[in-house]
Amino acid sequence: MTQNPFDALGGGGFDMNALLQQAQQMQEQLQDAQARLLEQTVSGTVAGGAVTVTVNGVGDIQTVDITAGQFDGSDADDLSDLGDMIVAAYRDAKSKAEALANEAMGPLAGGLEGLGGLGGPGPEGGPPSGQLGF
Repeated sequence: MTQNPFDALGGGGFDMNALLQQAQQMQEQLQDAQARLLEQTVSGTVAGGAVTVTVNGVGDIQTVDITAGQFDGSDADDLSDLGDMIVAAYRDAKSKAEALANEAMGPLAGGLEGLGGLGGPGPEGGPPSGQLGF
C-alpha cells in the first residue's frame, strides 16, 4: 500500500476528486451566470432622455435611441454634442452593466481568487485581473 504524501499535513488525506468536482460546479455556475447576463439589458440616458443607449449584461450595445427633433443634422455643433451624448449614455449603461455583472458574478469570481486570476490584484500590483472583459 502506498502512503499518501498528504498524511503528513494532518487530516488524513487530500481528496482530489472532490476538489475537481467543486471546480467543475463553480465553472458551470459561472457559465450560467454569464449566459444570464447576455440575456439581460440595462439602459443609460442623458439630457432628459434625448439619447438612450441599451446594453446587455456584459456591456455589448444593443440599441441607441435618439429622440426626434432634438438635433439639427446639418449643424456641426449639434452633431458633435450628439456624439458626446451617445458616449455619455453608453458610459452610464456600461456602469450599470458592470454593477449587474458584479452582482451576478461576484460571489462566483470571489471564490476563484488565487485560481487563475479571476479576482484580486493583477501581477505586480497592477489592475485587478478577471474584470469580465470590462
